[in-house]
Amino acid sequence: MKLTIKQINEKLATISKSDDPFFLQCKKDSRVGVQQLVQRWEKNEEIEKDKQQQFYNMLSIEREVRSQGYTLVAGIDEVGRGPLAGPVVAAAVILKDDCYLPGLTDSKKLSATARETFFNLIHEQAQAIGIGIVSSEIIDKVNIYEATKLAMIKAIEELEVSPDYLLLDAMKVNLPISQQSIIKGDAKSITIAASSVIAKVTRDRLMNQLGSQYPEYGFEKHMGYGTKQHLEAIKEYGVLKEHRQSFAPIKEMV
Repeated sequence: MKLTIKQINEKLATISKSDDPFFLQCKKDSRVGVQQLVQRWEKNEEIEKDKQQQFYNMLSIEREVRSQGYTLVAGIDEVGRGPLAGPVVAAAVILKDDCYLPGLTDSKKLSATARETFFNLIHEQAQAIGIGIVSSEIIDKVNIYEATKLAMIKAIEELEVSPDYLLLDAMKVNLPISQQSIIKGDAKSITIAASSVIAKVTRDRLMNQLGSQYPEYGFEKHMGYGTKQHLEAIKEYGVLKEHRQSFAPIKEMV
C-alpha cells in the first residue's frame, strides 16, 4: 500500500540526505504530488547548503585570528546611529568555538522573525554577551560618532570574560586590546553578524517600550527614524527628552 502525499511529506521532513533510500524511492514515484514534494525538498536542501557554506565563509576571519594565538574573539556592532530618537545600542559577542549558526548574517538582511530566532540561538551559543546603551542626552553632548564608541566600549566592558581580540564593523575603539576594523563586517564575520542581531533586537525592544509609553509617536513602527509619521507627530505633540536635540530637524524645533 502506497503512502499518501501527506504521509510522504511528513516523512520527507525527517530526511537529511539525498541518498536516503526513502528519498530515492520518492524520486521514482510517478505521482505529480510526490514529484512536487521531491522538488521542494531538493530546493530546501540547496538553500540549507548555501546557508552552511555562507556560515563557514563568515568564520574565516575568526579562524585566521585564532590561528595567531587569540582565543577570546569578540565581535562588536551597533545600531541606531541615524534615528531622531532613542539610544544608540552596541553589542559585543564572544561565540563558543563549536557554534553553528547557518543563515546568520547582517541583521538588516534578516526579517524581524529571523532576528528574534537568531537572538535566542546566539544566546544559547555564545560564551559571553555584553550590551552598551547610550542615551539621546549623551548623544547630544558628545555627538553620535563618539556616542557610538562609548556604547561599544560599554558593551565590551559588560562581557563576563575579557576578550583578547576585537572584530568591529568599520570602527575602532580606544582600548588596549588587539582589534580589526572590517568594512561591512556584519556581512563578513559571524561574530560581528551575531552582535548586529543582538544590538538590533535589543534596540527594537526598547523602541517598542517607548511606543507603549508614547503611543501617539508610533516609535514601534519607525524605531525613531525620521519618517513622515514621526515628523508629523513631533510637530503635533512636541519634542520628547528621548529625541536627539542636536539632530536636524529636531534642533530647529527646540
